[in-house]
Amino acid sequence: MKSAPKSVPTCASRPSRLRGFTPGFTLVELLVAISILAMVAVLGWRGLDGIVRARVALTEQMETTRGMQLAFAQMQSDCEHMAVDRELLDKRPFLLANDNRMTLVRTSFIENEPMRLQVVAYRVRDGVLTRRESIGTRDLVQLDVLWKAAISDADPTPPVALQAGVTGMLIQTWENNQWRQSQPQGATQPPGPQPPPQVVDVAPTGLQVALQVRQSGTPMVKAFLLGGI
Repeated sequence: MKSAPKSVPTCASRPSRLRGFTPGFTLVELLVAISILAMVAVLGWRGLDGIVRARVALTEQMETTRGMQLAFAQMQSDCEHMAVDRELLDKRPFLLANDNRMTLVRTSFIENEPMRLQVVAYRVRDGVLTRRESIGTRDLVQLDVLWKAAISDADPTPPVALQAGVTGMLIQTWENNQWRQSQPQGATQPPGPQPPPQVVDVAPTGLQVALQVRQSGTPMVKAFLLGGI
């Protein structure tokens, strides 16, 4: 007589050591992963911050360079039209240049009108390079009044800001085949019937302007011919 086959135990009846275990990460593994992600985020932020800072610095440097080029272009135009003819000014001063300020007399031309004279003043004040020009005139007495107002900063004409971030301006003139710091050419003499201002024996033929910018360690230097036109 055959015996009955033995029944195979089901999974439910099998003892298992994995019963009640859910796969996942341990707390230590989570902390390690978070630490790695934090380090990557910090490194990425530092790299991005460096790129942004470099871009801002480059943009500021480009804007400063462009502003200085425009300022030098304006100075070149004024120097080329400077009234260096002493007979035209009846031996009056046409240039006064000290540290951080420059005053000059230039000719002004308007179509179908006679030539006029203007007093132009450059100043570095509170870190800003400014330019102020007077009205045009053909009267030398009025030119004396405009000159005095310019050198005493009494001209009510509002100045035009050319460049910010300028910490200093040094001016030299080309005289007797050498550069030398320009000195006032009788600018302190009162205008009108007073004795004519004292001038140098040889009129300067060149002008060199050095502008010190806050972002640059070395000054930007430009030389100009006087009365080139």
